[in-house]
Amino acid sequence: IIGESKIDDNVTLYPNTTIENTKIGEGTIIKSSYLENSIVGKNCQIGPFTHLRPNCVIGDECHLGNFVEVKNSSIGNKTKANHLAYIGDADVGSNCNIGCGAIFVNYNGRTKNRTIVGDECFIGSNCNVIAPVNVANRTYLCAGTTLTQDTNTEDFIIGRARETIKPNRANNYLKPTNLS
Repeated sequence: IIGESKIDDNVTLYPNTTIENTKIGEGTIIKSSYLENSIVGKNCQIGPFTHLRPNCVIGDECHLGNFVEVKNSSIGNKTKANHLAYIGDADVGSNCNIGCGAIFVNYNGRTKNRTIVGDECFIGSNCNVIAPVNVANRTYLCAGTTLTQDTNTEDFIIGRARETIKPNRANNYLKPTNLS
């Protein structure tokens, strides 16, 4: 625990956790994670291996799990990102689900841009949310979707191409094996 950190009552800290200049709300559990210059609400579950970079505000009853990185973002109450996600430069509403492998793409090579996600949204696994973009309340992004434009309330977005299967063509690309 480093710097101007404040830890409320009934917080559970597991080994290999670093808390730097961060406020942790009552009843929160943190497992093997790194939190810096942020605020975490009450009754959250953080980690293992979550990284809160500077300027994050995490609401109450949130779950940020394995290998989730959050940077310069706010996360609303009861929102979950259970594993393998990057949420950068975003304002995410309450009661949202951020799927495995979801990426908030905030950098275009020159500037950082912000994403706004409303309440009760579902961001499926392996989605790319390309900032700047506004995701309206109760939007559903299907797994594998790349979103580049604003949505309206209760939009259902599926943005992936159908696969093409070419039988017996893998050997053109794979190294020979003893299985052949």
